[in-house]
Amino acid sequence: MVTISGRSNPAWVGLVLAQPWVMPLARLALVSAYLIGGIDKVLHFNDAISEQAHFGLHPAALWAVLAIAVEIFGSLCVIFRRFTWFGAGGLGVLTVVAMLVANDFWNHIGAARFMALNSFFEHLGLIAALVLATVLSDSQHEI
Repeated sequence: MVTISGRSNPAWVGLVLAQPWVMPLARLALVSAYLIGGIDKVLHFNDAISEQAHFGLHPAALWAVLAIAVEIFGSLCVIFRRFTWFGAGGLGVLTVVAMLVANDFWNHIGAARFMALNSFFEHLGLIAALVLATVLSDSQHEI
């Protein structure tokens, strides 16, 4: 068993986590939806504006530019462990806004409520993962 901070993990888990590619890949996976979303918004800017308008965010072009900047720059901060607190914080705030405007389960009924509720809490879990990435970025160990 591998023991870290009084917690025990099976030795094979420690071996997998010790591989130099695991944590960079985990950081990339964590922010992949944001990075791809930001790039897609750049490539289809008019659609990005329409998306913001659809959710009632005005001026829509300004919100689209802000979303692109946060999604791309924030993702790069997390991936490269530079200003992780800033990048993850920006992505977290963007996610809260998205949760409130796009996953407003309290305004739906039936299947639409079910889907919005699930998405709301999936996004909440993503925010928690961004918090953990920020905390771990301050650790002495490579994450």
